[in-house]
Amino acid sequence: MKSYTVLVIEDEELLLNAIVKKLKLNGLSVIPTTSGTEALKILEEAKKLPDAIWLDYYLNDMNGLDFMNTLRKNDKFTHIPTIVVSNSASDDKVNNMLGLGVKKYYLKAENRLDEIIAYVREFVKKEGNEKT
Repeated sequence: MKSYTVLVIEDEELLLNAIVKKLKLNGLSVIPTTSGTEALKILEEAKKLPDAIWLDYYLNDMNGLDFMNTLRKNDKFTHIPTIVVSNSASDDKVNNMLGLGVKKYYLKAENRLDEIIAYVREFVKKEGNEKT
């Protein structure tokens, strides 16, 4: 069985740990980081790219828009599906992010962590099967 990897970018340490733990319990490998800059470095140096990116919109070093704009500048990364999980979601923000290729935008307050994890797990499996 293929193993899937998710790069998780979340600057709240406790939440990051909870996400990592739940993703692993759901059979996914996880690359955790607390900053957008670190995530971009991880991607640059990766021998094997992650199957998906879990992105918190508000990070200490940049916001989701900055991250996606930087990510999209490198053709090597444009195919990696990104799922945004944020505390805020104005129509403009969501539309801008979707316009940059984000696959799904979750509002933390409206979705349980388990629901988001289930979506990510099914999404990477479906995407992975379509590639093979």
